[in-house]
Amino acid sequence: MNFDFSDDQKFLKGEARKFLEANCPTAAARAVLEDDAQGYDAKLWKAVAAQGWLGAAIPEEHGGLGLGHLELCVIAEELGRAVAPIPFASTVYMLAEAVMLAGTEAQKAELLPGIAAGDIIGCLATSEGPGVTTASNLQATVTDGKLTGVKIPVTDGAIAHVGLVLARENGKPGLFLVDLTDASVTRDTLKTLDPTRDAARLTFANTPVRRLGEAGEGVALVEQVLDRAAILLSFEQCGGADRCLEFAKDYAMERYAFGRVIASYQAIKHKLADMYVKNELARSNAYYGAWALNTNAPEMPIAASAARIAASEAFWYASKENIQTHGGIGFTWEMDCHLFYRRSRQLSLVAGAPRVWKERLVSHLERRNAA
Repeated sequence: MNFDFSDDQKFLKGEARKFLEANCPTAAARAVLEDDAQGYDAKLWKAVAAQGWLGAAIPEEHGGLGLGHLELCVIAEELGRAVAPIPFASTVYMLAEAVMLAGTEAQKAELLPGIAAGDIIGCLATSEGPGVTTASNLQATVTDGKLTGVKIPVTDGAIAHVGLVLARENGKPGLFLVDLTDASVTRDTLKTLDPTRDAARLTFANTPVRRLGEAGEGVALVEQVLDRAAILLSFEQCGGADRCLEFAKDYAMERYAFGRVIASYQAIKHKLADMYVKNELARSNAYYGAWALNTNAPEMPIAASAARIAASEAFWYASKENIQTHGGIGFTWEMDCHLFYRRSRQLSLVAGAPRVWKERLVSHLERRNAA
Protein backbone atom coordinates (compact mmCIF):
# COMPACT_ATOMS: atom_id res chain seq x y z
CA MET A 1 0.00 0.00 0.00
CA ASN A 2 1.32 3.46 -0.96
CA PHE A 3 1.00 6.02 1.80
CA ASP A 4 2.61 8.86 -0.14
CA PHE A 5 1.42 11.30 -2.77
CA SER A 6 1.88 10.45 -6.44
CA ASP A 7 4.64 11.94 -8.60
CA ASP A 8 2.10 14.27 -10.24
CA GLN A 9 0.89 15.49 -6.85
CA LYS A 10 4.48 16.05 -5.69
CA PHE A 11 5.13 18.02 -8.87
CA LEU A 12 2.08 20.17 -8.15
CA LYS A 13 3.37 20.72 -4.63
CA GLY A 14 6.75 21.81 -5.95
CA GLU A 15 5.23 24.20 -8.48
CA ALA A 16 2.94 25.64 -5.81
CA ARG A 17 5.95 26.31 -3.59
CA LYS A 18 7.80 28.07 -6.41
CA PHE A 19 4.75 30.17 -7.21
CA LEU A 20 4.22 31.23 -3.60
CA GLU A 21 7.89 31.98 -3.03
CA ALA A 22 7.71 34.36 -5.98
CA ASN A 23 4.27 35.85 -5.28
CA CYS A 24 3.75 35.52 -1.53
CA PRO A 25 6.82 36.44 0.52
CA THR A 26 6.24 37.23 4.17
CA ALA A 27 6.11 40.89 3.10
CA ALA A 28 2.66 40.13 1.64
CA ALA A 29 1.37 39.01 5.02
CA ARG A 30 2.98 42.04 6.67
CA ALA A 31 1.26 44.39 4.22
CA VAL A 32 -2.15 43.04 5.25
CA LEU A 33 -1.15 43.00 8.92
CA GLU A 34 -0.23 46.68 8.85
CA ASP A 35 -3.25 47.85 6.83
CA ASP A 36 -6.51 47.49 8.75
CA ALA A 37 -8.57 48.31 5.65
CA GLN A 38 -6.99 45.73 3.36
CA GLY A 39 -8.53 42.53 4.74
CA TYR A 40 -6.68 40.23 2.35
CA ASP A 41 -4.22 40.30 -0.54
CA ALA A 42 -6.53 40.80 -3.54
CA LYS A 43 -3.69 40.57 -6.06
CA LEU A 44 -2.55 37.22 -4.68
CA TRP A 45 -6.16 36.00 -4.59
CA LYS A 46 -6.56 36.66 -8.32
CA ALA A 47 -3.19 35.07 -9.05
CA VAL A 48 -4.15 31.94 -7.12
CA ALA A 49 -7.45 31.81 -9.01
CA ALA A 50 -5.55 32.06 -12.29
CA GLN A 51 -3.49 29.04 -11.25
CA GLY A 52 -6.72 27.08 -10.92
CA TRP A 53 -6.19 26.28 -7.24
CA LEU A 54 -9.59 27.52 -6.13
CA GLY A 55 -11.23 24.95 -8.39
CA ALA A 56 -8.80 22.09 -7.79
CA ALA A 57 -11.49 19.83 -6.31
CA ILE A 58 -14.45 21.38 -8.17
CA PRO A 59 -15.74 19.25 -11.10
CA GLU A 60 -14.88 20.42 -14.60
CA GLU A 61 -18.54 20.85 -15.51
CA HIS A 62 -18.72 23.57 -12.86
CA GLY A 63 -15.61 25.44 -13.94
CA GLY A 64 -13.05 23.61 -11.80
CA LEU A 65 -10.06 21.42 -12.60
CA GLY A 66 -11.68 18.24 -11.29
CA LEU A 67 -8.41 17.01 -9.80
CA GLY A 68 -9.56 15.85 -6.37
CA HIS A 69 -8.94 16.39 -2.69
CA LEU A 70 -5.39 15.02 -2.60
CA GLU A 71 -4.28 17.79 -4.94
CA LEU A 72 -6.09 20.28 -2.72
CA CYS A 73 -4.18 18.90 0.28
CA VAL A 74 -0.76 19.58 -1.26
CA ILE A 75 -1.83 23.10 -2.26
CA ALA A 76 -3.11 23.70 1.29
CA GLU A 77 0.23 22.70 2.76
CA GLU A 78 2.09 25.24 0.63
CA LEU A 79 -0.40 27.99 1.49
CA GLY A 80 0.20 27.27 5.17
CA ARG A 81 3.94 27.36 4.67
CA ALA A 82 3.64 30.80 3.08
CA VAL A 83 1.12 32.14 5.67
CA ALA A 84 -0.86 33.33 2.65
CA PRO A 85 -3.18 36.24 3.58
CA ILE A 86 -6.15 35.12 1.47
CA PRO A 87 -9.60 33.65 2.29
CA PHE A 88 -8.77 30.29 0.73
CA ALA A 89 -9.96 28.11 3.62
CA SER A 90 -13.30 29.86 4.10
CA THR A 91 -14.09 29.81 0.39
CA VAL A 92 -12.70 26.46 -0.74
CA TYR A 93 -12.71 24.20 2.34
CA MET A 94 -16.06 25.44 3.62
CA LEU A 95 -18.32 27.12 1.06
CA ALA A 96 -17.28 25.06 -1.97
CA GLU A 97 -17.27 21.80 -0.01
CA ALA A 98 -20.71 22.52 1.43
CA VAL A 99 -22.19 23.32 -1.98
CA MET A 100 -20.65 20.20 -3.54
CA LEU A 101 -21.87 18.12 -0.62
CA ALA A 102 -25.47 19.32 -0.28
CA GLY A 103 -26.24 21.90 -2.95
CA THR A 104 -28.87 21.46 -5.64
CA GLU A 105 -27.76 21.38 -9.25
CA ALA A 106 -28.95 24.96 -9.62
CA GLN A 107 -26.93 26.06 -6.56
CA LYS A 108 -23.83 24.28 -7.84
CA ALA A 109 -24.17 25.87 -11.28
CA GLU A 110 -24.62 29.29 -9.70
CA LEU A 111 -21.83 29.26 -7.11
CA LEU A 112 -19.07 26.82 -8.05
CA PRO A 113 -17.91 28.53 -11.27
CA GLY A 114 -17.65 31.84 -9.41
CA ILE A 115 -15.65 30.22 -6.62
CA ALA A 116 -13.27 28.58 -9.10
CA ALA A 117 -12.77 31.89 -10.90
CA GLY A 118 -12.09 33.82 -7.70
CA ASP A 119 -15.18 35.99 -8.12
CA ILE A 120 -16.92 34.63 -5.01
CA ILE A 121 -15.44 34.70 -1.51
CA GLY A 122 -17.25 32.63 1.09
CA CYS A 123 -17.42 32.23 4.84
CA LEU A 124 -18.98 29.93 7.44
CA ALA A 125 -21.02 31.63 10.18
CA THR A 126 -22.00 29.32 13.04
CA SER A 127 -20.62 30.93 16.21
CA GLU A 128 -22.80 33.32 18.23
CA GLY A 129 -20.25 34.11 20.91
CA PRO A 130 -18.27 32.17 23.51
CA GLY A 131 -18.94 28.45 23.73
CA VAL A 132 -19.98 25.81 21.23
CA THR A 133 -23.08 26.55 19.14
CA THR A 134 -25.47 23.59 19.24
CA ALA A 135 -29.01 22.87 18.12
CA SER A 136 -30.25 23.66 21.62
CA ASN A 137 -28.63 27.08 22.06
CA LEU A 138 -28.86 28.36 18.48
CA GLN A 139 -30.35 31.88 18.49
CA ALA A 140 -30.37 32.98 14.83
CA THR A 141 -33.74 32.25 13.25
CA VAL A 142 -35.24 32.03 9.76
CA THR A 143 -38.90 32.87 9.29
CA ASP A 144 -40.58 32.90 5.89
CA GLY A 145 -37.21 32.82 4.18
CA LYS A 146 -35.82 35.79 6.16
CA LEU A 147 -32.89 35.55 8.60
CA THR A 148 -32.57 37.46 11.86
CA GLY A 149 -29.67 37.15 14.29
CA VAL A 150 -26.01 37.81 15.01
CA LYS A 151 -22.92 35.72 14.22
CA ILE A 152 -19.60 36.48 15.91
CA PRO A 153 -16.79 35.97 15.13
CA VAL A 154 -16.95 35.07 11.43
CA THR A 155 -13.64 34.48 9.68
CA ASP A 156 -13.56 36.44 6.41
CA GLY A 157 -17.03 37.78 7.20
CA ALA A 158 -16.19 41.36 6.23
CA ILE A 159 -14.86 40.45 2.77
CA ALA A 160 -17.10 37.51 1.82
CA HIS A 161 -19.82 37.67 -0.82
CA VAL A 162 -21.70 34.53 0.25
CA GLY A 163 -22.14 33.20 3.75
CA LEU A 164 -23.08 29.77 5.06
CA VAL A 165 -25.18 30.54 8.12
CA LEU A 166 -26.45 28.09 10.70
CA ALA A 167 -29.90 29.17 11.93
CA ARG A 168 -33.11 27.77 13.39
CA GLU A 169 -36.11 27.31 11.09
CA ASN A 170 -39.41 26.00 12.51
CA GLY A 171 -37.52 25.02 15.65
CA LYS A 172 -34.93 22.95 13.79
CA PRO A 173 -31.37 23.90 12.74
CA GLY A 174 -30.73 24.49 9.05
CA LEU A 175 -27.82 25.70 6.96
CA PHE A 176 -28.54 28.66 4.70
CA LEU A 177 -26.86 30.50 1.83
CA VAL A 178 -26.85 34.26 2.38
CA ASP A 179 -25.90 37.10 0.07
CA LEU A 180 -23.71 39.16 2.38
CA THR A 181 -23.79 42.14 0.07
CA ASP A 182 -27.51 42.61 0.80
CA ALA A 183 -28.39 45.91 2.46
CA SER A 184 -29.98 44.10 5.41
CA VAL A 185 -26.58 42.69 6.49
CA THR A 186 -24.42 44.77 8.83
CA ARG A 187 -20.74 43.87 8.97
CA ASP A 188 -18.41 45.10 11.71
CA THR A 189 -14.72 44.26 11.40
CA LEU A 190 -13.14 42.72 14.50
CA LYS A 191 -9.57 42.96 15.77
CA THR A 192 -7.92 39.59 16.34
CA LEU A 193 -4.49 38.19 17.15
CA ASP A 194 -3.93 37.52 13.44
CA PRO A 195 -5.01 40.56 11.38
CA THR A 196 -3.72 38.87 8.21
CA ARG A 197 -7.03 36.96 8.28
CA ASP A 198 -10.23 38.97 8.30
CA ALA A 199 -12.87 38.52 11.02
CA ALA A 200 -16.22 40.23 11.52
CA ARG A 201 -19.47 40.44 13.44
CA LEU A 202 -22.44 39.85 11.12
CA THR A 203 -25.89 41.18 12.00
CA PHE A 204 -28.88 40.01 9.94
CA ALA A 205 -32.18 41.91 9.87
CA ASN A 206 -34.77 40.03 7.81
CA THR A 207 -32.13 39.00 5.30
CA PRO A 208 -33.29 36.78 2.39
CA VAL A 209 -31.80 33.28 2.54
CA ARG A 210 -31.87 29.98 0.67
CA ARG A 211 -31.57 26.64 2.43
CA LEU A 212 -28.66 24.37 1.64
CA GLY A 213 -29.55 20.71 2.09
CA GLU A 214 -32.64 19.36 3.79
CA ALA A 215 -34.66 21.06 6.52
CA GLY A 216 -33.48 20.31 10.05
CA GLU A 217 -30.12 18.90 8.94
CA GLY A 218 -28.08 22.02 9.58
CA VAL A 219 -25.94 20.73 12.45
CA ALA A 220 -25.24 17.40 10.73
CA LEU A 221 -24.27 19.20 7.53
CA VAL A 222 -22.00 21.64 9.37
CA GLU A 223 -20.24 18.69 11.05
CA GLN A 224 -19.61 17.09 7.66
CA VAL A 225 -18.25 20.34 6.27
CA LEU A 226 -16.03 20.85 9.32
CA ASP A 227 -14.65 17.30 9.03
CA ARG A 228 -13.54 18.07 5.49
CA ALA A 229 -12.23 21.49 6.43
CA ALA A 230 -10.32 20.09 9.42
CA ILE A 231 -8.35 17.72 7.20
CA LEU A 232 -7.46 20.43 4.71
CA LEU A 233 -6.60 22.87 7.50
CA SER A 234 -4.33 20.24 9.04
CA PHE A 235 -2.21 20.40 5.88
CA GLU A 236 -2.00 24.18 6.16
CA GLN A 237 -0.89 23.74 9.76
CA CYS A 238 1.68 21.11 8.79
CA GLY A 239 3.09 23.47 6.18
CA GLY A 240 3.37 26.27 8.71
CA ALA A 241 4.91 24.00 11.35
CA ASP A 242 7.53 22.69 8.93
CA ARG A 243 8.45 26.24 7.94
CA CYS A 244 8.89 27.17 11.60
CA LEU A 245 11.23 24.21 12.08
CA GLU A 246 13.25 25.29 9.04
CA PHE A 247 13.48 28.86 10.34
CA ALA A 248 14.62 27.67 13.75
CA LYS A 249 17.17 25.22 12.34
CA ASP A 250 18.64 27.73 9.89
CA TYR A 251 18.99 30.38 12.58
CA ALA A 252 20.52 27.91 15.04
CA MET A 253 23.12 26.91 12.45
CA GLU A 254 24.30 30.48 11.89
CA ARG A 255 23.91 32.13 15.32
CA TYR A 256 27.01 32.00 17.50
CA ALA A 257 27.12 32.16 21.31
CA PHE A 258 30.30 31.73 23.35
CA GLY A 259 32.25 30.86 20.25
CA ARG A 260 29.93 28.06 19.07
CA VAL A 261 26.86 27.87 16.86
CA ILE A 262 23.85 27.54 19.13
CA ALA A 263 22.76 24.42 17.23
CA SER A 264 25.59 22.60 18.98
CA TYR A 265 24.01 23.16 22.41
CA GLN A 266 21.88 20.36 23.79
CA ALA A 267 19.00 22.64 24.79
CA ILE A 268 18.58 23.83 21.19
CA LYS A 269 18.95 20.30 19.84
CA HIS A 270 16.12 19.15 22.12
CA LYS A 271 13.88 22.00 20.97
CA LEU A 272 14.41 21.14 17.32
CA ALA A 273 13.96 17.42 17.96
CA ASP A 274 10.68 17.97 19.81
CA MET A 275 9.43 20.20 16.99
CA TYR A 276 10.32 17.53 14.43
CA VAL A 277 8.55 14.75 16.35
CA LYS A 278 5.34 16.75 16.73
CA ASN A 279 5.44 17.76 13.06
CA GLU A 280 5.82 14.15 11.93
CA LEU A 281 2.97 12.99 14.17
CA ALA A 282 0.79 15.72 12.72
CA ARG A 283 1.75 14.77 9.18
CA SER A 284 0.91 11.10 9.71
CA ASN A 285 -2.53 12.06 11.01
CA ALA A 286 -3.01 14.51 8.15
CA TYR A 287 -2.18 11.77 5.62
CA TYR A 288 -4.73 9.48 7.28
CA GLY A 289 -7.24 12.28 6.96
CA ALA A 290 -6.34 12.85 3.30
CA TRP A 291 -7.01 9.18 2.55
CA ALA A 292 -10.36 9.32 4.35
CA LEU A 293 -11.34 12.53 2.56
CA ASN A 294 -10.32 11.31 -0.87
CA THR A 295 -12.17 7.99 -0.49
CA ASN A 296 -15.09 9.36 1.55
CA ALA A 297 -14.31 6.64 4.08
CA PRO A 298 -16.61 6.04 7.07
CA GLU A 299 -13.58 6.71 9.28
CA MET A 300 -13.51 10.35 8.18
CA PRO A 301 -14.89 11.86 11.43
CA ILE A 302 -12.21 10.05 13.46
CA ALA A 303 -9.47 10.86 10.96
CA ALA A 304 -10.51 14.52 10.81
CA SER A 305 -10.54 14.86 14.59
CA ALA A 306 -7.11 13.24 14.98
CA ALA A 307 -5.64 15.36 12.19
CA ARG A 308 -7.11 18.54 13.63
CA ILE A 309 -5.79 17.89 17.14
CA ALA A 310 -2.28 16.82 16.11
CA ALA A 311 -1.81 19.62 13.56
CA SER A 312 -3.04 22.35 15.91
CA GLU A 313 -0.61 21.18 18.58
CA ALA A 314 2.31 20.86 16.15
CA PHE A 315 1.92 24.30 14.58
CA TRP A 316 1.44 26.07 17.90
CA TYR A 317 4.45 24.30 19.42
CA ALA A 318 6.67 24.89 16.41
CA SER A 319 5.76 28.58 16.17
CA LYS A 320 6.39 29.05 19.88
CA GLU A 321 9.73 27.23 19.90
CA ASN A 322 10.82 29.05 16.77
CA ILE A 323 10.53 32.31 18.70
CA GLN A 324 12.43 30.82 21.64
CA THR A 325 15.22 29.52 19.39
CA HIS A 326 15.69 33.00 17.96
CA GLY A 327 16.05 34.34 21.49
CA GLY A 328 15.45 38.02 22.24
CA ILE A 329 15.33 39.03 18.59
CA GLY A 330 12.58 36.49 17.96
CA PHE A 331 10.11 38.64 19.88
CA THR A 332 10.68 41.72 17.74
CA TRP A 333 8.34 43.09 15.07
CA GLU A 334 11.10 42.93 12.44
CA MET A 335 11.43 39.14 12.62
CA ASP A 336 8.89 36.94 10.84
CA CYS A 337 8.44 34.58 13.79
CA HIS A 338 5.31 36.33 15.06
CA LEU A 339 3.54 35.92 11.70
CA PHE A 340 3.59 32.16 12.15
CA TYR A 341 2.65 32.31 15.81
CA ARG A 342 -0.36 34.49 14.96
CA ARG A 343 -1.43 32.14 12.16
CA SER A 344 -1.04 29.07 14.39
CA ARG A 345 -3.48 30.58 16.87
CA GLN A 346 -5.92 31.62 14.14
CA LEU A 347 -5.95 28.23 12.41
CA SER A 348 -6.42 26.40 15.71
CA LEU A 349 -9.72 28.24 16.28
CA VAL A 350 -11.15 28.83 12.80
CA ALA A 351 -12.98 25.49 12.65
CA GLY A 352 -13.43 24.90 16.36
CA ALA A 353 -10.88 24.77 19.17
CA PRO A 354 -8.77 21.64 19.76
CA ARG A 355 -10.69 20.88 22.98
CA VAL A 356 -13.88 20.62 20.93
CA TRP A 357 -12.20 18.24 18.51
CA LYS A 358 -10.89 16.14 21.38
CA GLU A 359 -14.45 15.72 22.64
CA ARG A 360 -15.59 14.85 19.11
CA LEU A 361 -12.83 12.28 18.76
CA VAL A 362 -13.75 10.59 22.02
CA SER A 363 -17.45 10.59 21.06
CA HIS A 364 -16.76 9.04 17.66
CA LEU A 365 -14.51 6.38 19.18
CA GLU A 366 -17.14 5.51 21.78
CA ARG A 367 -19.80 5.14 19.11
CA ARG A 368 -17.57 2.95 16.99
CA ASN A 369 -16.68 0.71 19.90
CA ALA A 370 -20.33 0.45 20.94
CA ALA A 371 -21.42 -0.57 17.44
